[in-house]
Amino acid sequence: MNQDFAILELKYGNIYGGFPNFFAVAEISLLVFERRTNKIFLESWINTADVDYVSVYSRTDDLGHTISREREVINMRTGRPRPYQEDFQHDERGLQWVFKNLRPVHQNVKRFLWNAMRKYRVETIVVFDGRRDIFLCEKAGVYFDHVHIFDLQKALNKETDYLFSLNKLSRVIDFRLDGSYLRSNNLEYWLHPIAAKQIVPGSASWDAARLLMVHNEYEMHHQDFIMKAALLLNKIQKRKEAEGGAPAKEVKPAAEEKKKQSKPGKI
Repeated sequence: MNQDFAILELKYGNIYGGFPNFFAVAEISLLVFERRTNKIFLESWINTADVDYVSVYSRTDDLGHTISREREVINMRTGRPRPYQEDFQHDERGLQWVFKNLRPVHQNVKRFLWNAMRKYRVETIVVFDGRRDIFLCEKAGVYFDHVHIFDLQKALNKETDYLFSLNKLSRVIDFRLDGSYLRSNNLEYWLHPIAAKQIVPGSASWDAARLLMVHNEYEMHHQDFIMKAALLLNKIQKRKEAEGGAPAKEVKPAAEEKKKQSKPGKI
């Protein structure tokens, strides 16, 4: 319980006009939380290759419920978005040019993560649905043989029998970034202003900050967290019913029936 840990978040996507099963890393954020002092350290890496990739994101309502899945094309070097055209395809020459620009990425990812993990002596990493994140890091030559990986989405799914999104959980805990402070229902952490400037909505650092607060609310205020999660799901169900969807039913996480025995997942 007294162990420091790191949050790992990646932004990645398919190459625009390339193969559907080839993913390129656009951003990495490693956020380190020091339990004893509540200090937060943030290390970020951005891919500056002149390559366009497809970013897929969820458009949500005020409850964090997904309304639609959207795609846009983003240039890694400039960060500028443009509309996605489903029928666009690179020719062979264009793909060769893209892969040439991406050639240094694996070495850069490996160097960044190894240096950051060594700097903070990372032994535990928290992810959220992090299978592909870990796979892409390993593909770049970063191995986690001596690191404990805790997937919060997987733990929550096991406990509640519901697959939460990070968007919903951010609503559950009332996540806010107020200047140099990260805030939620029960927690508040100060950030160095330089770190706070890196936490921009839609970035890997933004997701890392949200995951930190969700994880700590889940671990430190577990019963309150589970209760508020159930309330949010019931609101979503009732809204569906009001809009003519399936009849609303009370949503009770599996842990609710055994509140007294329920304990947060430990990392």
